[in-house]
Amino acid sequence: MASDALYIDDRITISGWELTEQFVLAGGPGGQNVNKVSTAVQLFFDIAGSPSLPERVKVNALKLGGRRVSKDGVLMIESSRFRSQERNRADARERLKELILKAAEPPPPSRRKTKPTKGSVERRLKEKAGRSEVKKMRGRPAGD
Repeated sequence: MASDALYIDDRITISGWELTEQFVLAGGPGGQNVNKVSTAVQLFFDIAGSPSLPERVKVNALKLGGRRVSKDGVLMIESSRFRSQERNRADARERLKELILKAAEPPPPSRRKTKPTKGSVERRLKEKAGRSEVKKMRGRPAGD
């Protein structure tokens, strides 16, 4: 269990009891230390069942999580970037924070339909007439 709360922004704070951490062996640099010490961190967060997140943020976070989210709505973030357990733990929490901040962003403004200007309509029709003339001239001459 992660004991301390994760502060996202002034409206969202995830309680420590909602986060679960598991430490596993990591590959990569580190020499013999890699084979003996569990430095990689798997951070689990139940997005679907979290009372800390508004419904809109939950839906967005589940989409952003992609394959890292289980069928039950539990997000798993794995961090093995660093050689120390504490830095990997901080990295996993930071990545969770970034994901939730991105999910909490307001939706983009809806698109407003625009009409083409009168001048652009006239230019388009004039160009169509010009192309029509060019294509007429390519045909066989009328035999009178």
